[in-house]
Amino acid sequence: MYISLSNTPEPDEAPAGIGKPARPGIRTVSSTVVTLGIVSMLTDISSESVAAILPLYITGVLGLGTIAFGFLDGIYQGVSALVRIAGGYASDRVHQPKWVAFIGYGLAAIARIGLLFASGFVALTAVITADRIGKGVRTAPRDSLITAASRPDNLGTSFGVHRTLDNIGAAVGPLIAFFILLLIPDGYHVIFVASLAFALLGVAILGIVVPNVRTDRGTAETETTGADAAASASSDDDADAAAAAPAALATPRKKFDWSVVTTGPMRRVLAAAGILGLLTIGDGFIYLFLQARSDFAAQWFPLLYVGTNVAFLAFAIPLGRLADRVGRARVFVFGHVALVAAYVIATLPLADVAATILCLVFLGAFYASTDGVLSALAAQLTTPETHGTGIAAAQTVVALARFASAVGFGVLWYAIGPQPAMIIVAVLLAVAIPLIALLLRPFLADHGERTA
Repeated sequence: MYISLSNTPEPDEAPAGIGKPARPGIRTVSSTVVTLGIVSMLTDISSESVAAILPLYITGVLGLGTIAFGFLDGIYQGVSALVRIAGGYASDRVHQPKWVAFIGYGLAAIARIGLLFASGFVALTAVITADRIGKGVRTAPRDSLITAASRPDNLGTSFGVHRTLDNIGAAVGPLIAFFILLLIPDGYHVIFVASLAFALLGVAILGIVVPNVRTDRGTAETETTGADAAASASSDDDADAAAAAPAALATPRKKFDWSVVTTGPMRRVLAAAGILGLLTIGDGFIYLFLQARSDFAAQWFPLLYVGTNVAFLAFAIPLGRLADRVGRARVFVFGHVALVAAYVIATLPLADVAATILCLVFLGAFYASTDGVLSALAAQLTTPETHGTGIAAAQTVVALARFASAVGFGVLWYAIGPQPAMIIVAVLLAVAIPLIALLLRPFLADHGERTA
C-alpha cells in the first residue's frame, strides 16, 4: 500500500487536467487520512482509558448504585446519536468539515477537564453528556474529510487505514488505565489527567496539521497557502494545473438536497443498518456471558475490550480493501456472519480460553467489516454536498438501533436467562442476514462507483 505524502485530495479526485494521475495498480491513501487517523487514535486513547474504569469509578469511588450506572451508561451509548445528523448537516451546509469536527473534538476535550471536578451524579451526567455530544458532532464531518481526501475506488481502504489507527488508540487506552491502577490503586484522577493530555494533543494536531478539505463542489478542494501555490508552479505540468484551477474553482455550488439522504439507494441502506443494528447486542453482554462461564474471563475482564480492538485493527485494512474489490454492501452484510459466530461460540461448550479468544476475534472482524465500511457505502451513495449528512444518518440509525437492542436484550436476559437469550438473537440474526442481502442486492457487487 502506498501512502501519499500530499495533503491534497488524491489525484483521481482532482478536476480534469489538475495534478498527475496515480501510478496504475497502486492504491493510495492520502496523508490527510493518516493524520485524521492519528487524531482519532489520540482521542480514543483519551476516551477509552476513561471508559475502561468508569464502571469502577461510578460504583466504587462515587458510591452510586447500579441504577445510576445504568442511566449513565445509557447516556454514554446513546447521546451521540442525537447530534450526529446535526454535525453532518452543519458540515455540508457551511462546507467546513474540519472546523465542525474541531468543535466536536474540542468539546470532548473540555469534558475531560470536568472529570477532574465531577463528584456527584448530576455533575457526572453533565460531563458524560458533553463528551458524547462532542463525539456525535465530530464523527460525520471527520468521515466526510476522509471521503473528500480519497479516490472513490479506494474509499474502503482509506476508512480501513483510519479505523486501524483509531483502534490502536482504543486498545492502548484501557492498557494505560490498567497499568496506572496497577501502580496507583486509587489513581483515577491520574487517568483523568492523562486522558486530558491525549485529548488536547489530538485537538492541536487537527487544528494545526489537518487541511480543510472542502466538498462544496463536484470535486474536493483543499485550502492552500501562497507557499503551496509557489511550490506547485515549479514544473510545466504544475503551471498548467495552476492555469486550470480558476476554472475549476468557478464551478457553481450545487444545492444541498435532502432527498439524496432520505430516498433512493440510501433508504435501503438505512433500513438494512437499522434492522441489523436491532440484532446487535452490546459487547458488554458478551463479556458478561464469558465472565459467568469461566474464571479466565473474570480475571481478565478489563482487558477483553483490548482484545476486541486488537482484532479490529488487525482486520480493518484487509477488510476495507476487500470491500473496495468485491463491494462494500457485500462486506457490510456478510460481516454480520462473524457476529453470529461470536454469539454461537459464546454458548457452545468449548474450552473457556478458546471460547474467549474466538469471541474476541470474531467481534473484531465484525466491527472491521461494518464500521468504516458502512461510512464508505453511505459516502458512495450520496453526493459530495451530502456526504456528511448521509454518513451521519447511517451512523445515527445504527446507534439508536443498538441502544434499543441493548435495552431489549437486557430485559430478555432477565426474563429467560443469558444462554437462551443469546441463542434467540443468534437465530434471528442468522435469518436476517440473507433477507438484508436481498434488500441490498442492487449494491452488493458495486465496487465504489458513485451511484447517487
